[in-house]
Amino acid sequence: VGKWHLNSRQQFNTPDYPQPGDHGFDYWMITQNNASPSHKNPDNFVRNGEPVGELIGYSAQLVASEAQRWLSEIRDPTKPFAMSVWVHEPHSPIATDTKFQSLYAGHENSQYMGNISQLDNALGMVLDALDKHGLSENTFVFFTSDNGPVARYGGTTGGLRGGKRSEHEGGIRVPGLARWPGHIEPGTVSNVPVIGTDLFATILDINDIAAPTDRTIDGVSMLPAFAGKPFQREIPLFWRTHVSPPNDRVAMRIGRWKIVGNDTLTKFQLYDIEKDWKEQNNLAAAMPEKTEELKTKLLSV
Repeated sequence: VGKWHLNSRQQFNTPDYPQPGDHGFDYWMITQNNASPSHKNPDNFVRNGEPVGELIGYSAQLVASEAQRWLSEIRDPTKPFAMSVWVHEPHSPIATDTKFQSLYAGHENSQYMGNISQLDNALGMVLDALDKHGLSENTFVFFTSDNGPVARYGGTTGGLRGGKRSEHEGGIRVPGLARWPGHIEPGTVSNVPVIGTDLFATILDINDIAAPTDRTIDGVSMLPAFAGKPFQREIPLFWRTHVSPPNDRVAMRIGRWKIVGNDTLTKFQLYDIEKDWKEQNNLAAAMPEKTEELKTKLLSV
């Protein structure tokens, strides 16, 4: 339920191109990129291929309500399930319910901050539904963002360099929250870096299912990180954003080291990212051998 940004606008909800049902989902209520004409009272949701029409409310709560409805009325209680809940907030154009914006009345950033609370409330609705149906103790929940914030709309990176569409940390380093009662100690913190593609391997690991061998699997299981343990990656953490600034078009991280390359892969920056998380000290010139080592690895993968 929520944002399905895997097709262009021309390909969305068109049988000539893969839709959620072609990716293994047997139920969906989605939009392409944004809820429109606004995240308030949107009219572009599609449920299982059929347009829904105008919905009254804000996107995050509408998406969470559909997740609640599926858990209550549609789910087969005899079977396990996988659910993806992708809210639009705080994507622009920002639309914030006054009850959330009023929590920050008087603050110059009240609309954006209220939008984050709107998102949090939607997550709470989903967690409440898991509680209601006795599913919380046996459900793995992972909550994160797809990219860093946009400063002009009110987002802040907390000092990280760059923002959305950048391969500097402000564009790619986001929080991740995991809940799995009986397996993850509440309140623990891990600084082991993980990435979205790790979710697939993690879910397979949780269910003791072997990974497919007929394709390349980029991710690794997060389970050691949940226990506070490191793990090995055969394929390094890697990012490329085709609309990122030319000077930071690609990035790769191996352990403490991060290399950032330009759009032509001719100029490179090197950072000791554990010490220099703000990426203020480019070590490429001072450490040419390490730069060349990571550059060779980057170009090989």
